[in-house]
Amino acid sequence: MTALTAKWLCTPLERIEYAVVLLDGPHIARVGSRTSLAIPAGAEVRDLGDATLAPGFVDIHVHGGAGHDVMQADAAGQAAFERLLTKHGVTSYFPTTVTAPMDTTLAALERLANEIESDSTQTADRSKPIAIHLEGPFLSHARRGVHPPENLQRPTVALFNRLWQAARGHIRMMTIAPELEGACEVIAEATRRGVCVSLGHSDADLAATHAAIAAGARHATHTFNAMRPLNHRDPGIVGAVLTDARLTADIIADGIHLDPAIISLFLKAKGPEKAVLITDATAATGMPDGRYKLGELEVEVKDGKCTADGKLAGSVLTMDRAVRNVMQATGWELGQAVRLASMNPASVSGLSSRGRLEAGCQADIVVLSPAGEVGTTIVGGNLR
Repeated sequence: MTALTAKWLCTPLERIEYAVVLLDGPHIARVGSRTSLAIPAGAEVRDLGDATLAPGFVDIHVHGGAGHDVMQADAAGQAAFERLLTKHGVTSYFPTTVTAPMDTTLAALERLANEIESDSTQTADRSKPIAIHLEGPFLSHARRGVHPPENLQRPTVALFNRLWQAARGHIRMMTIAPELEGACEVIAEATRRGVCVSLGHSDADLAATHAAIAAGARHATHTFNAMRPLNHRDPGIVGAVLTDARLTADIIADGIHLDPAIISLFLKAKGPEKAVLITDATAATGMPDGRYKLGELEVEVKDGKCTADGKLAGSVLTMDRAVRNVMQATGWELGQAVRLASMNPASVSGLSSRGRLEAGCQADIVVLSPAGEVGTTIVGGNLR
């Protein structure tokens, strides 16, 4: 058994001073304060000083990093990408597709399923792919962003089933535009299979959004971006996202996709329980300015902005930076912001053993400074 000690711990629902975490292999055995929880005799003790222990971050929307795109077959690139994730506190992630020719998408889903089922990434310095986020092809032409229009598809249960079979059931999140013909039928079927259906890349009005929620949709993708703008007489999809308690929602808090004032507005509307941070990071993350791949698209990165044909095309955001940006925009404490990157994305996607530092949970831990800087990251109890 290993005992981790530190000045603080965020569960993240509770803040514990003079913390101790007992690790039993890849799982957490017990969590508490050193004033009430004794360290067993013979345990290996690792003292982390004045740091804060927090749950490892869970990124449910990420396309790549370190020059690697998740839809490409590149084992070395994948390893570099997953090491970049752990450097920034992410212990598990959802490789996220981008709309492409159907054969390309099906092949990518098969490769991603192989990676999820493989034990080869279970190392101390690599984040773990645990499920797939299907972004496209069921998106609005009007709000497609950079998704290629020729590859967008009308949603049908038959086509969703092809994608599901290629991914061998590992699709846990799917972004869909609710106003499309056939969308509600696909939403209902995906929900029945345990998929978290997320509304996005959408020009939906309020009625279409409410119909999708009634069909089973329960989340929203990169709120405000690739959505019909909020109008005081026609609130549309953004109006539903901000006011409907049945929906959780995520944002890209990079200071480019949203102004800090809008980040603050969003968090006031959704609260700490229903808000999620994502990165929407591309292969360019962690790399110098230049040209990189996003699926089959070529994107350009300059001064921290990722674009294709003049439109925003993902980001170069890291999750620890997103947490710090939330703290700066809102004045929230570290533990409050950490929840949006750990417990909330895990809960949204049905991952009961991740995103929390509690007995029985996965021993995925990020060690943070008071300002939210990552000191080290522990994946599955593996101590480096």
